[in-house]
Amino acid sequence: MSKRQANREEIFSRILEAAEIEFGLKGFGGASLQHIAERAGLPKPNIVYYFQSKANLYKQVLNNIADSWNDLFDKASIEDDPAVVLDSLIRTKLRQSFECGRSSRIFAQEVIQGANHIGDYLKEDLRPWFESRLGVIEGWIAAGKMRRVDPAALIFMIWSTTQHYADFESQIFALTGKDQYDEQDLIRIGDTLSDIILRGCGLQVPEPSA
Repeated sequence: MSKRQANREEIFSRILEAAEIEFGLKGFGGASLQHIAERAGLPKPNIVYYFQSKANLYKQVLNNIADSWNDLFDKASIEDDPAVVLDSLIRTKLRQSFECGRSSRIFAQEVIQGANHIGDYLKEDLRPWFESRLGVIEGWIAAGKMRRVDPAALIFMIWSTTQHYADFESQIFALTGKDQYDEQDLIRIGDTLSDIILRGCGLQVPEPSA
């Protein structure tokens, strides 16, 4: 990678990071390119040069969030052990909710409001990925590796139970008296969610690796 290309990628990343913070604090309507530029420590024309408009920048932030979640399940295949794959997916998704809650809340708010900015992405990019993952689960079922369940409902269940800890963080803290999550929460909640979901699929939670 040339020095110029590395510099461009560094600026691109700074803009996206600043934009995610700004959109997370103020939503799409309240955020401005000027404030994003100030947060990134860049002139506003740099933002316009890379993304042209606030809407384009917002879409890129949302797409990056979705892609980072999907990476967790991308490499799973019919040959894999579903218990290992699903347990890892649940625990990793839960850690993301603990550590990157803002990302989940930005995406959730966009969907709740009708997915006006990412409707095309959901249909053209996320749907084919989703259908391919349904195929993997169907393959596990057909091979007798797990009991028959609705594959779509299973994926939605994993998304909803893990992302709840990000999207409803304020409620959880108010009810539990906590003000942040810790590693013990991650282990305890991960154990509970994995046990309930995997047993519903006729699977045993894998023993922790050494």
